[in-house]
Amino acid sequence: MGFLVYMTLANVGLAVVFVAVPWLYIGFKAAGAAYLAVLAWQALRQGGRGLFEPRSLQRDSHWRLLRMGLITNLLNPKVAILYLALIPQFIDPARGHTTAQGFTLGAVQIAVGLTVNALIVLAAGSIAGLLKSRPAWAKWQRWTTGSLLGAVAIVLAREVPARARA
Repeated sequence: MGFLVYMTLANVGLAVVFVAVPWLYIGFKAAGAAYLAVLAWQALRQGGRGLFEPRSLQRDSHWRLLRMGLITNLLNPKVAILYLALIPQFIDPARGHTTAQGFTLGAVQIAVGLTVNALIVLAAGSIAGLLKSRPAWAKWQRWTTGSLLGAVAIVLAREVPARARA
């Protein structure tokens, strides 16, 4: 859904706002970095749990799961930049309606992303089973994941587009 939002914005020209208004892009990026920092804290704090550690959870509603995924995706403004910078290179005005081409190329990117993410989900289930049988590995995974999430959050928080520095 988030890709669909960004693809639509890019195809109707509104995603140019991220390029034209750097502080808006930086705001989205800061929110994404803060979200990663929270995930890192949850993994690294005393009594924290790793992302792959099996545990019983209350069943979330489909609406809540959709909302969580959408927010996560929308906090990644680099997707809008991808649609603005990459997809237009493959649009040929001589081949017909350019907006239709943009949506078609965006749909291909979404299909590839869904496939890759589905494979990651399937792999995570297998990894969770492996970690359940090896508690020492689960602890190592929790610290590794938390450290990497924290490092990415710091890198994202430190990145400032050149236009915003001026």
